[in-house]
Amino acid sequence: MAGIGTRLRTIRREWQLSLREVEERSLRLAKERGNQSYQVSASWLDRLEREEHELTVNKLVALSEIYNVPTEHLLRSMHPGEGQGLILKQLSSPNATMLLTEGPLESQARYLLPDAPVPQPPDDTTLLAPEEGQLPTPYRRGIIGRRDFTLDPMIPAGSIVHIDTQKRAISTRRDWTHEFQRPIYFLMTRDGYVCGWCELDKPADWLTVIPHPLSPASSRRWKYRTEIETLGRVIVVAIRLAP
Repeated sequence: MAGIGTRLRTIRREWQLSLREVEERSLRLAKERGNQSYQVSASWLDRLEREEHELTVNKLVALSEIYNVPTEHLLRSMHPGEGQGLILKQLSSPNATMLLTEGPLESQARYLLPDAPVPQPPDDTTLLAPEEGQLPTPYRRGIIGRRDFTLDPMIPAGSIVHIDTQKRAISTRRDWTHEFQRPIYFLMTRDGYVCGWCELDKPADWLTVIPHPLSPASSRRWKYRTEIETLGRVIVVAIRLAP
């Protein structure tokens, strides 16, 4: 895999990660997946970056997760002429705050935060249409409307929410420790869309949308899967700060 080692070294240095820190992150990933083949040792990575080692599939996946770079981008280091559409991955983070200029992180940031923001938020929360020419993905975007105060002021009107449509099941676990960890869902009712925290009763017959404690909105309840449907779980929020 000539060329990929140099690419991996460049990415690691951009993230200001040491070889040992990459090893520690890979160890956590290997434990989460229950498979030690995802572990990347510092000495192994050093040899790989010097093009002195072969790269296995699981280690490629591990480095892709750690650097938040789709495997397709890494493989294009060997075949740069082959284009691929952007795949939104769960965000990881470098050690230092960075000004993004180019590369995979800039591409994902541009997807999450378009250069041209929505001029004015609509009255009602809206599911945005996919961009023309964009490859099909499990991700959609919505915008919070001026009349949707469900999670205000945490998520005010005009905020863009990014939805993973593969995560539609309402979580019954309460393992979150603060409001930013609590699952947020984008839902469709007969009257429109709503975005908020959710609770299901034990028989899973009724779904209640829970507002933020500082919001003027009240809790609302619908017949689950009859009067309200989950479109997906919100994974990223781009908050509108300026009017």
